[in-house]
Amino acid sequence: MNRIVALVFFGVILFTGCREPFNPDIEPADLTVLVVEGYLDTEGLPSILKLGYTRNIQTDNSFSPGFPNAVVSLRSESGSEYPLTDLGAGEFEFAYDIPEEENYRLYISTDDGKSYTSELLKPILTPDIIDVGFEKNEKGAEIYLTTKGNENADNFLWTYEEMYAFRPKIPTSYKYDPELGDVVTRGTDERTNLCYRGGVSADLILETSSRFKDQFVFRQSITQILQNDERLSVRYSILISQKALDKDASDFWEILRKNTNDLGSIFSPLPSNISGNIKNDQDPDAPVVGYVSLGTVKQRRLFVGVSDVIPWRADQSEYYDCFIEQDTVLVDKYAQSFGGGNFVPVVPIIPDGAFNPIGFQGALRRCTDCTLRGTNVKPDFWED
Repeated sequence: MNRIVALVFFGVILFTGCREPFNPDIEPADLTVLVVEGYLDTEGLPSILKLGYTRNIQTDNSFSPGFPNAVVSLRSESGSEYPLTDLGAGEFEFAYDIPEEENYRLYISTDDGKSYTSELLKPILTPDIIDVGFEKNEKGAEIYLTTKGNENADNFLWTYEEMYAFRPKIPTSYKYDPELGDVVTRGTDERTNLCYRGGVSADLILETSSRFKDQFVFRQSITQILQNDERLSVRYSILISQKALDKDASDFWEILRKNTNDLGSIFSPLPSNISGNIKNDQDPDAPVVGYVSLGTVKQRRLFVGVSDVIPWRADQSEYYDCFIEQDTVLVDKYAQSFGGGNFVPVVPIIPDGAFNPIGFQGALRRCTDCTLRGTNVKPDFWED
């Protein structure tokens, strides 16, 4: 036994101490692999099908995925056809309320003369989300949901969109107007002291309800937000989408989840020949990556306000060196100091008994203007 341990130890030293890069003498295949990603809602909720191209793992890192021009439609076994709207950049919108008792196939015709067909798609009715909430813990705020599966909906995929309001380090309501040669108050549509920022998360959260008693999935973790995260500095919103999957789709998304965690995205190099439920009509053996599902999507939105997480405060490193200059910029120096746009008026200096300022103290624009990192247009769904 001691001899085996010694040999293993010696082998480890050789492997770690003398290791050299290994580049197998294998010519990378020139593959153009179609990627198809989508869960189409059957009750009219606009949903997106994405098309793109991925690459072989042996190609160089300079590759960026392209998007095919294509005609995409969903057809029922009874002959009804539902064309998807081309939004550009490989995205196609599906927004139909269709019969859920029928079966369907997805058809894709790309501009390179190839066509693709999905396996038969049977809509899955997704159960409602029972509850969404958050819990403060030692790390921050954990967003969770509760749901319950059934015999027809056992596997779940959750995705989410985030949006949050934030303020700059040094808010200001003023700007320099070069036409007037004076500092004026910003209009509502010009405000830079409150903005919104967000997007669709790349996280894929999967769970099987039959692992739990009565298929009751209690407080499934969706995301964790750290205490000092800017997302909790004013008001945060998350829209969670719940999608029921069949077993094959669940297995596919589990492989993709591991791939995106390791390599970055669905369009990253493929670790293996991942298949799905889409086939090339001209060559059934040609690689196609993707899985299309059909069913109902259930959504719930949650808001978390700064008052819910007091006394946490945002810690933004890009604002560490932000401060208001103590020297006053007098009226005759406005154009010189504020005219370039990188330095902005913040604090009016008004002597006792006067009505108008004799000048302003200022700060760097990047410390005062939230529109450099977001939009000042409030989202339609936003609740203050």
